[in-house]
Amino acid sequence: MAELSGAQKKHLRGLAHHLKPIVHVGKNGLTDPVVELIGKALDDHELIKVRIIDPQGRKKELAEEIAGRSGGARIGLVGNVVTLYRRQPDPEKRKIETD
Repeated sequence: MAELSGAQKKHLRGLAHHLKPIVHVGKNGLTDPVVELIGKALDDHELIKVRIIDPQGRKKELAEEIAGRSGGARIGLVGNVVTLYRRQPDPEKRKIETD
């Protein structure tokens, strides 16, 4: 995935503002089924929020791991909620234009 510019990330954060977290990463951490769920959500929506329950206080590292394993780009991290974006490869199914 191509690196997003600051302006594109800002635009995506604005679009994500009203979204609610649709995936929760719990105390068991980032398991394979959770990664699959995040991947499916990104396929369906392109832009999602993930709530992190992080008792160890490593939310930045966990947010980067979520982005890396799901193939998405981390757009923002506010509190315990990370916003992810992954462009839909099929132009017919794209909902968000970042250009």
